[in-house]
Amino acid sequence: MVRIAKSDTSPENSGFILTWQGTLRGVLRLAPISIFVIPFGVGFGVAAIENGLSVLQTMVMSALVFSGAAQFASLDFWPEPVDLVSLALVMFAVNARHIMTGAALSPWLSQLSLRSRWFALALLSDPNFADSRPAFQSGEKDAGILLGGGLILWLNWVFGTALGAVAGAKIGNLQAYGFDVVMVCFFAASITGRLNQRSAIIPAVLASCIAVATLNWLPAGWNIVVAALTGGFWGVVAYGK
Repeated sequence: MVRIAKSDTSPENSGFILTWQGTLRGVLRLAPISIFVIPFGVGFGVAAIENGLSVLQTMVMSALVFSGAAQFASLDFWPEPVDLVSLALVMFAVNARHIMTGAALSPWLSQLSLRSRWFALALLSDPNFADSRPAFQSGEKDAGILLGGGLILWLNWVFGTALGAVAGAKIGNLQAYGFDVVMVCFFAASITGRLNQRSAIIPAVLASCIAVATLNWLPAGWNIVVAALTGGFWGVVAYGK
């Protein structure tokens, strides 16, 4: 069993720790925004049932996979016999962005032990990455905020999935309530706060344009990967960072 230490004072950790207190702070930091994950979970629950999955299968998928985009993409493989190779390639394409988010967090998480590092990253998602990385850059020393943010997002994702799988058809069109724009606004606000210099603005604009331009040309998720790599490459070549 992995336990979160109250503190970690080993020399290699240089003050960066993973604690239960930090995890609780992470939960509280993202509790408000995590509520809006529920409608997405409901949407997946409804779609999964319509594609022939049972309630149990739907719940297990959300609990173990915890990747909305990947889970929606996987539904295209049901109810026909599943081509595991194609499914694996799609999952890699959709989730390849985590290679970049993991690399972006490595300056801080690499200070933890390998066990603590894996534990902190177990529930990595876009919202808790967008929340925790700026906090780490500002001097936050507890990786628990990353884990806690992921935990509350995961709980609401699983809850939403259960709600959709059991009673989604009775809820109606969730877009009518405006839930579908909440995450877009959250990420827009997170990114805007970081665009305080030209070296950040140009790569961000370039990546955004490429993501939109290739949306209908590339398989699901690959437009984000290509956009991120292009923006990062531009930043390295033009600004050396």
